[in-house]
Amino acid sequence: MKRPFGQHFLFDTNILGRIIDSSGITPVDTVVEIGPGLGSLTVLLAERAGRVIAIEIDKRLTERLEEELSARENVEIITADALSFPYETIGDRFRVVANIPYNITTPLIFRLLQYRGEIPSMTLLLQKEVAKRIVASAGTKEYGALSISVQLYTEPALKFQVSRKAFSPPPEVDSALVHFTVHSAPVFEVRDEALLLKLVKTAFSGRRKMIANSLRTFEGIKEALRESGINPVLRPENLSVADYVRLANALAAEARRKGRSVAGPRKPVSGRRKRREPY
Repeated sequence: MKRPFGQHFLFDTNILGRIIDSSGITPVDTVVEIGPGLGSLTVLLAERAGRVIAIEIDKRLTERLEEELSARENVEIITADALSFPYETIGDRFRVVANIPYNITTPLIFRLLQYRGEIPSMTLLLQKEVAKRIVASAGTKEYGALSISVQLYTEPALKFQVSRKAFSPPPEVDSALVHFTVHSAPVFEVRDEALLLKLVKTAFSGRRKMIANSLRTFEGIKEALRESGINPVLRPENLSVADYVRLANALAAEARRKGRSVAGPRKPVSGRRKRREPY
């Protein structure tokens, strides 16, 4: 079968079983599977869950799945793009279990997190390098904006790694299974989530700089660093998720005190040289 969407089908039954076990699904659960492919995982999900909704973008595969799984009354096959699918139409709280396409990993995770109030957990087979970045701790080389953005709403745990040889055809990289315990609200108290995410993204765009310099375009950053007790000479990867939350909250509070907007970093004035910070 030709693969217009670059699918790599997981065929190892032992690994498929471990994915199901790691997901913790029960007969009372509704499960959304993204990219069911040939249905190997779908069949096992149907045996364990109360309801399975399989979302597949390839119409040829959905036609095949509908034929092969027609006897499974608890399975619904939907032809749709998982990045734009209206998950609110499912009507129930649901868990996500999937071997997701590597090329849409990050946007799909953040699309699903928009529905975090309805999703208690996600169990996703990901590219190994991306999985390591998601679960990374502060101070490690894998730790970055993706780690913080995901850990703000979830508790991710890397369950096990999967060799590329378990797929047909084999991809160019190995994989890893990550189980996410999802929280409906941020793990930490955040005054302005948009500001926090902009702060993190800006910080890691200058990863090798000191935090005071990588965030120099945010007005009041020196005062916010002082207020939050963060050493201005630290590098972005040295700050924990809690540190970034504390810094963003301090920046928001400082801006409110002075009547400033905290929508994001200020733009440098055209034709002027940037003033070097004393840090």
